Amino acid sequence: MSVLAALWGASYMFIKVAIDDVSPIIVVWVRIVLAALVLLPIAHHRGALAELRPHLPTVLMLSVVQVAAPFLLITFGEKHIASALAGILVASAPIFTALLAFRLDREELATGWRLVGIMVGILGVLLLFGVDLTGDSAALLGGLMVLLASFGYAIGPLQMKRKLTGVQPVGIAAATMTVAAVLLTPAVPFVWPTEAPGADTIASLLVLGAGGTGIAFLIFYTLIAEIGPGRATVVAYIAPGFSVVYGVVLLNESFTAGTAAGLFLILGGSWLAAGGKVSRSELSRSTVPAPARAR
Repeated sequence: MSVLAALWGASYMFIKVAIDDVSPIIVVWVRIVLAALVLLPIAHHRGALAELRPHLPTVLMLSVVQVAAPFLLITFGEKHIASALAGILVASAPIFTALLAFRLDREELATGWRLVGIMVGILGVLLLFGVDLTGDSAALLGGLMVLLASFGYAIGPLQMKRKLTGVQPVGIAAATMTVAAVLLTPAVPFVWPTEAPGADTIASLLVLGAGGTGIAFLIFYTLIAEIGPGRATVVAYIAPGFSVVYGVVLLNESFTAGTAAGLFLILGGSWLAAGGKVSRSELSRSTVPAPARAR
């Protein structure tokens, strides 16, 4: 899980660098195309794609709510807010998972301290919006877009648990990235850059696509299959630590006392909402490279 957190935490920094040169749509499209190129050969070699034939509607749904829509929302959102703040807001995914469980998954239902966690996390989100995004309508919109993306991240795992049990995670990751890329392709010619992007943008897109998306989603889907959606989304309260460090140290972004308080409340609330514990054995097992465990 720590490997996944480091990869996802860095994604917000790479997005921030890339959108200085190219359209957010291009950033997302290149990101998922590269991810598909990484994942498809692995999925084909393991025969994972054939398992998805009876589940094409679910794959299409996940391609939109778990990949295309959240990626676009986060990337457009980062046009107006800091990468560190985007990483913090995405940490609300376990809170949305707990809320959605009231309707979709009784096994993930929040009771007791998990309900407290939901309220604490919501308070943290409100604090961030009141302190870091107040007075700026563009920043407020950017924050809302990232928050909506975290809602999509919460829907995906619950749907996977309900409809794709037993399907190899690498197949799900490869298929959803591929379908999402196809869905976005018609928009690409309209926003293609007129000038070649800089070397830093190209490098950011390469790492974002292959590592922060392809490998990261493979690990994430494997975690869902092994430890369940509630604990899998726990990575959302580890990754913000990395995103804050990357943003502050490498991009010179500010980190105020209000941001720190919001981060603490969201991470604490997410931890409680996800069950309030993750065993050391689960964490250590999650750091094993995903391809070795996907079967």
